[in-house]
Amino acid sequence: MTESKKTNWTIDRNHSEVQFKVKHLAISNVSGTFKLFTGNVQVENDDFNNAMIHFEIDTSSVDTNNAERDNHLKSPVFFDTENFPKILFDGNLKKTDNDFILEGELTILKTTKKVKLDAELTGIGTGRFGDTRAGFEINGKINRRDFGLNFGLLTEAGNLVVGDDVKLHFDIQLIGEAVSAPQATAAFV
Repeated sequence: MTESKKTNWTIDRNHSEVQFKVKHLAISNVSGTFKLFTGNVQVENDDFNNAMIHFEIDTSSVDTNNAERDNHLKSPVFFDTENFPKILFDGNLKKTDNDFILEGELTILKTTKKVKLDAELTGIGTGRFGDTRAGFEINGKINRRDFGLNFGLLTEAGNLVVGDDVKLHFDIQLIGEAVSAPQATAAFV
């Protein structure tokens, strides 16, 4: 019987993105990113099934390419970054027929809710310095009001200025410990 080795992976922020989109005036999307985030993944096998995930986002790093809007998002009306500096996620990856489901508890402000997001393993390979890397693309949607983000200004036509549904898209590159990392299948730069 082969002994199981735990592999620890950390997010390479230089090769990862945390993005969101939300409807503005019910006619188009406003996109944004969070520039500062950290995370780690603990794996007890080579295929990431049942991997344990811990992820933190620095709320003050929100960037929508508009300083006035970013300051509004950092204010007590939205993320209240002074009192709630982090968005937290703790959960695990579950292998499906095609890819993975990322399930866990997401905490925004003082509210924690269970969420389920689609996750695709996009590749495993060797970085240019010999480290083992893995990529995941994660997509899903949450309702901002479920987490206490209740800003509800209406237009004259009665539409919400900011939509309730928030689309999430994360491109994540992980760096694994060399001791028990999965076999490399391609070289990445």
